[in-house]
Amino acid sequence: METNSQFLLVLGGILLLGLATDLLGRRTFLPRITLLLIFGVIIGKEGFDLIPTFFSDRFELIAEITLLMVGFLLGGMLTRETLQQSGRKILSISISAALITTACVTTGLLLFGTPVEIALLLGCIASATAPAATVATVAESEHKGPFSRLLLAIVALDDAWGLILFSLAIALVSVINGNQGEGSFLLSAFREIFGAIVLGLLIGLPAAYLTGRIKQGQPMLTEALGIVFLCGGLALWLDVSFLIATMVMGATIANLARHHEYPFHAIEGVEWPLMAIFFLLAGASLEISAIQNIGLIGFIYIVFRSIGKIVGANIGARMCGADQTIRRWMGAALLPQAGAAMGMALVAANQFPEYRQTLLTVVISTTIFFEIIGPIFTRKAIRVAEQDLY
Repeated sequence: METNSQFLLVLGGILLLGLATDLLGRRTFLPRITLLLIFGVIIGKEGFDLIPTFFSDRFELIAEITLLMVGFLLGGMLTRETLQQSGRKILSISISAALITTACVTTGLLLFGTPVEIALLLGCIASATAPAATVATVAESEHKGPFSRLLLAIVALDDAWGLILFSLAIALVSVINGNQGEGSFLLSAFREIFGAIVLGLLIGLPAAYLTGRIKQGQPMLTEALGIVFLCGGLALWLDVSFLIATMVMGATIANLARHHEYPFHAIEGVEWPLMAIFFLLAGASLEISAIQNIGLIGFIYIVFRSIGKIVGANIGARMCGADQTIRRWMGAALLPQAGAAMGMALVAANQFPEYRQTLLTVVISTTIFFEIIGPIFTRKAIRVAEQDLY
């Protein structure tokens, strides 16, 4: 009984803190995501250690539920109309930003004497961004227009490009080290991506027709959450990317469900409370002391990843004829880095134990930096770009 009371007290406190953070974020230059992470650090193990273990132990489940909704809503951005208007921009900027960031970080690390294997792995890990932080930063912005829509569509494809590049890096490092099985890893990555696409289509196609029928034109929150959780559960069970699966499902429903205006618009109403819990627990789990061990490699990673995102997005925007505002600000909006990079680092560390310490130290410490600092640049970019475009 005491555990139940503590659970409810912590949950209520976190939600109210999220509300206070929302208010504070509107009155300061810091976005509420950064504030939530900072407050999470204060009440977590690095601070006053106020979050019980039985609550923080549920962080992985909360993170997966939150990312399922984020993936679904991002997929909903990839409508036929958006792709017709901005499809060339979305592909050009997303691919260019991913490739040039990888090239910049890899080259920068090699120039400073980092072993080629570590440079390749960290370079590909650097291509990943943070869908949840980007979605939440856009949601809190008062300026929601063409730049924000383009940003969300680009982020929606980021997970796929990052996974492909990382899989190629794993295979190449395996060849350099003389290990066997590099082909099987590429096959596994292909299965993870392709399997997620197939799963998203298999659930999205019937859902596009069946949803929103109980009350004409109004998809219900119950059915929305039902298919999102069903898709996520099957993706985890089948060991395919649940983020890509829910994105594909969301895009399928958004394009085919013509009998209702927005695919599961009701989900947006419960997204922020889960986001608040997710980012507070993320902050509570951050080990700020890891930044002390960042070293020269971590510093190079931060500098060259920032350059890569800004330059890569700028080149991609030029290639597709995007206007000057998008060229100038899209790269800064893509700076957040979070769970995807951590996941890649763990996979690489398990695949190559000899590089484990370096990979995890660099990625953990730089993720803390970009997770706190990145949303500040994203909010600044959105505000300035939307004002320029209107």
